[in-house]
Amino acid sequence: MKLIGRRLKSRWASLLLLFAIIGPGIITANVDNDAGGITTYSLAGGNFGYKLLWEFIPVTIALVIIQEMCARMGAVTGKGLSDLIRERFGLRITFWVVMGVLFGNITTTMAEFAGVASASEIFGVSRYIAVPLAGILVWFIVLKWNYRTVEKVFLVACTVYFSYVISGFLAKPDWHAVGRAIVVPSMSWDGSTIMMVIGIVGTTIAPWMQFYQQSAVVDKGIRAKDYKLCVIDVVVGCFAAVIVCFFIVATCAATIHQAGQRVETIDQAAQALFPLAGRYCATLFAFGLLNASLFAASILPLTTTYLVCEGIGWERGVNHSFREAPEFYSLYALIIVLGGGLVLLPHMPLLQVMYISQVLQGILLPLLLIFILILVNDPRIMGEYRNRRFHNVVSITTVVIMIALTLLLTVAMIWPRLLGG
Repeated sequence: MKLIGRRLKSRWASLLLLFAIIGPGIITANVDNDAGGITTYSLAGGNFGYKLLWEFIPVTIALVIIQEMCARMGAVTGKGLSDLIRERFGLRITFWVVMGVLFGNITTTMAEFAGVASASEIFGVSRYIAVPLAGILVWFIVLKWNYRTVEKVFLVACTVYFSYVISGFLAKPDWHAVGRAIVVPSMSWDGSTIMMVIGIVGTTIAPWMQFYQQSAVVDKGIRAKDYKLCVIDVVVGCFAAVIVCFFIVATCAATIHQAGQRVETIDQAAQALFPLAGRYCATLFAFGLLNASLFAASILPLTTTYLVCEGIGWERGVNHSFREAPEFYSLYALIIVLGGGLVLLPHMPLLQVMYISQVLQGILLPLLLIFILILVNDPRIMGEYRNRRFHNVVSITTVVIMIALTLLLTVAMIWPRLLGG
């Protein structure tokens, strides 16, 4: 009996520890289903149908591997990704890495506020009211609350993403066609298809996610001894995020594409669902977009701020007060104002901003992965926790494929006839 009691206590202790560690992996993976992501997946389903669903299998594998590597580096070293890049490669290289990701992040922050604008107008609220209110809300959340409180709010927000799963079933897709598209890859080599493939990778495995994942692990105080439970957090988060992505594509493929329509604006995607799949499906889609936009509008500026502060060496973290880390909070506010303000400019092409920002993330991804691979394979940094062969094979394959796709996209744009475009 005593042995059984000890085992039960041990299991309960492990379960409680898992709940204490859960957060960074789930939040990081799901926040990437942001306005830019929803736009990209809506375009993929609405304009290409079920054709590109096969891509989610290799993308899921790569997402889990890459997120796990960054979580492991954070747990083992207790340092953020920018810190490690600066220490290993020097300030000059760190500066260019920071500038590249910063540019991509600012365009993606614009995409989040573009999502707020689009979602609010679906519900009849002017963007000139919704966007400033959203900016104030996300700044207040991060400024006034500590990490654990912020994390709880973000975890609750993650659950709202399953409104897209419900929308997917309401749309009644052709499950036979869905199954065939998953197992039988289909690929055209024209510029628009190549760009969409890059965009799906870029929005599912965005470079900024790696910085946030590692910084969140460090901020939460997760160490190497808790590493195995941290992996569960990463895997659960990645699979939950990809399921949501899958249903967004399937929803738009079963409605907009099947009706012979195309996605021209993100609010048109939601509005089109009214006659094609019912009012509840469209409302859930729009509600999910608003939640995703607010969620990511909090995380992306935060990630960018971590990135810059780590790279320069400034104090950072939501556990610090404004007096302790004035640069951190000032930069966070500046990015929010810049991202939200640019969206309010007249005639701003919101859908193009959201989509192109994700393609840019896909182009930047292999460059960052090269730095991550060097760091995570360095025995002086990682010791016994350095990469295994499988992790390296998946990551190097991802780098090669993404560089090749970027070159093909360049060729398709300059000499379309060479690829039959």
